[in-house]
Amino acid sequence: MDEFSVNINAGNGYAVHIGSNLTAECGKIISQVVGKCRAAVVTDSNVEKLYLQPVMKSLEDAGFDPISFVFPAGESSKNLHVLSEILESFADNGLTRSDIAIALGGGVTGDITGFAAGVYMRGIKYVQIPTTLLAAVDSSVGGKTAVDLSSGKNLAGVFLQPSSVICDINTFSTLAPDIFADGAAEAIKYGVLTSERIFDVFERGEVRESIAQLVSECVAIKGRLVEEDEHDNSVRRLLNLGHTIGHAIENLSGYTFPHGHAVAVGMVMMSQAGERMGFTENGTTDRIEKCLIRNGLPTYTDYDPEDLYNAALSDKKRSGDNITIVVPKRIGQCELMTIKVPELFDIISLGAQR
Repeated sequence: MDEFSVNINAGNGYAVHIGSNLTAECGKIISQVVGKCRAAVVTDSNVEKLYLQPVMKSLEDAGFDPISFVFPAGESSKNLHVLSEILESFADNGLTRSDIAIALGGGVTGDITGFAAGVYMRGIKYVQIPTTLLAAVDSSVGGKTAVDLSSGKNLAGVFLQPSSVICDINTFSTLAPDIFADGAAEAIKYGVLTSERIFDVFERGEVRESIAQLVSECVAIKGRLVEEDEHDNSVRRLLNLGHTIGHAIENLSGYTFPHGHAVAVGMVMMSQAGERMGFTENGTTDRIEKCLIRNGLPTYTDYDPEDLYNAALSDKKRSGDNITIVVPKRIGQCELMTIKVPELFDIISLGAQR
């Protein structure tokens, strides 16, 4: 299996390692970046059973003194209460500013561990070991960390770039089909944004055969946008394609609707609205819908446009009376559009029309 390394020139700079059997190599890789120290591995109750022991052994073999913290799996754990428990664990185990946190798992684990690292003792280093396709292609790279509040998703967090990202693609083999599809949605997003080649691979259903290369290409695209706009003030916002509506769907579902599935619906609705406004090339929505269906993803929601609009009002991309949305022009090209907040209701309504 091919191995790839993508350098991200943000923060202090770091490498994203992508390949097979890297879980067993993680201790050696991390020691080359941060040196030997105390390491706090944070993971969830699902990943614990699969990968915690191999990671702890690899760290011990490399000279680290590892401890672990396990929280209940699921988006419902991405909250201030669990964040507080992680921080108390760091303190109880005597972590200092020269020690590191390690996020072992999917997007929820990466987000909450990165946030904990960012605020513990005003900031310690952390490493991402993503075990889902979604975390590998998206949330493990770029330095966004957060937890959810009752008003919306990812409303409390900090920017903190990891010191290293280690993606063992073998972990994808243990993912349930709907969890793999959740990551496929974010990868398809990169295709719609800027790479018809990536989109074509998903359109043809040839994902598994070239998964390491696909991850590296998605990471490289995100890396370029992060390098240009680390704190999400301009072009990095392109990565939010499908997310304004997607986050609203998640919120309305009480976070039972998976993130990638919600983003898939959001992409379709934005493309549909774009076509009806004359902004998006005709036929784009049809291609996106067929590609998503082929990869086990939904393309519509039964939530009322008014409910979606109200849920979207807490979106982080809102600034005063304006909100920035991402609209496809065609497969491989999208543009940012800043609109007045009330206009978002019209766009959601256009996108919801079947």
